[in-house]
Amino acid sequence: MSIKSIAFIGLGAMGAPMAENLVKRQFRVTGFDMRQEARQALVNAGGHAADSAKAAATGADALVLMVVNAAQARSVLFEAGALEALAPSASVFLMATCPPGEAEAIAAAVEKTGRHLVDAPVSGGIAGARGATLTIMVGATQESFALARPVLDAMGDKVFHVGFKPGQGATVKTVNQLLCGVHIAAAAEALSLAEKAGIDGALLFEIMGGSAASSWMLKDRGPRMLLDDAPIASAVDIFVKDLGIVLDAGRSAKTALPLAAAAHQMFLASSGLGHGARDDSQVVRAYRALNAKPANDP
Repeated sequence: MSIKSIAFIGLGAMGAPMAENLVKRQFRVTGFDMRQEARQALVNAGGHAADSAKAAATGADALVLMVVNAAQARSVLFEAGALEALAPSASVFLMATCPPGEAEAIAAAVEKTGRHLVDAPVSGGIAGARGATLTIMVGATQESFALARPVLDAMGDKVFHVGFKPGQGATVKTVNQLLCGVHIAAAAEALSLAEKAGIDGALLFEIMGGSAASSWMLKDRGPRMLLDDAPIASAVDIFVKDLGIVLDAGRSAKTALPLAAAAHQMFLASSGLGHGARDDSQVVRAYRALNAKPANDP
């Protein structure tokens, strides 16, 4: 058995190019998104569109869920009826960032119907989605992983089978988001100190980017911290959500995560200041607000 027809739910900034890459690999892709223009873009790229998640899933060999969170995944699968509409032995690809326990629970419900659940969150952002260079972390049985591999290879060039149980992929993604969030916040904190001391931010990141203090996030997000209207790769509110998942995972495992907690507070503060929809580099705005000179300071 092989996967030939795919229902793709969630044609957003990352989902749309991922679906298009599946079309390029000759899968029959039927997409659904609440936005008509997103559905039309998939049709223009050679795919097909449906007017509901259930219609997209009807008879499909696989269902890819590139939605915002576990609640949306549950809604699509169980409330919208997409799961029951799939072919009897179909695979469900859960690619949203979800708490590990939620991924496990969704898998149990899917597998009760005789279908496969592939816990496969991704990292790599919009650029990785467009270039089919995503990192994909998979928790699934060996059978499910083997069946899923051609689909995963169409969307990412770094596919890792991290464990044999759904939830294990989500755990690795949770650790990834911990590091990403802390690195962005640390870069913003460093810039905040430098700016307070009168050091040019662009010069700072040029120096730090070539030193032992560098990180991928510093080099990628740092320059965007200096822009008034930074292009959006991932929003501040995404890290409010994802670092919340990190902290929930820490509580479940009774693991102290003080750096993640501090980073979460800074993203939350930035969101509270009205910057939740801005690029995640704009967590720096919370630092600037925290460290602003008093109004009467010369």
